Amino acid sequence: MTQILPLSSGNPDTFSRNALRKELRSRRRNLSTAQQNLASERLALNLLNDPELFRTRHVAIYLPNDGEIDPLCYIAQGRNRGIQFYLPVLHPVHRGRLVFSPFDEDTRLTPNCFGIPEPDFKQGLKRPPWALDAVLMPLVGFDSDGGRLGMGGGFYDRTFAFTRYALRMAPKLIGLAHECQRVEALPVEAWDIPLHAIVSDQGKYRA
Repeated sequence: MTQILPLSSGNPDTFSRNALRKELRSRRRNLSTAQQNLASERLALNLLNDPELFRTRHVAIYLPNDGEIDPLCYIAQGRNRGIQFYLPVLHPVHRGRLVFSPFDEDTRLTPNCFGIPEPDFKQGLKRPPWALDAVLMPLVGFDSDGGRLGMGGGFYDRTFAFTRYALRMAPKLIGLAHECQRVEALPVEAWDIPLHAIVSDQGKYRA
């Protein structure tokens, strides 16, 4: 049974975000290979059976890093459904923002400044954030109300800040995480972009 990590009562910053990140990153890194593989299979089933994703054709995804839940099982099966996947690429000019490059079996990847493989920015057509049907992003932590905790870089928040005032152009923003990354509650910051839902290996949490 997954233990839900509580935040300290009173000031929500008592258990700082950095301390929480450290704890939750340790949790996911400590999962065994067998646990990671099982979580990947369960995640794929949850995503493939999600009615909100049935009609998606252009989906941003990520490659797992630092113990993140692995979406590759979902990618393999999603391609059979005709889904075109895209990987985030660090924008070389607009610092702190992402663009999205098509991702298939032939895509060449090179490590970015964080050591995360990504397509070459100069190769292939990019898809603007507003033209995606769904964005499946990794999380460090989440709560049952859809609160999220990222790595702290703010890349997704900056890239999808437009969704605050252009709802019709907003793709479905869905966080992916291991169930062991769920906490009792998370403080919401002014710059946090709301998610539509969070999907783990154990189920779905609507924001």
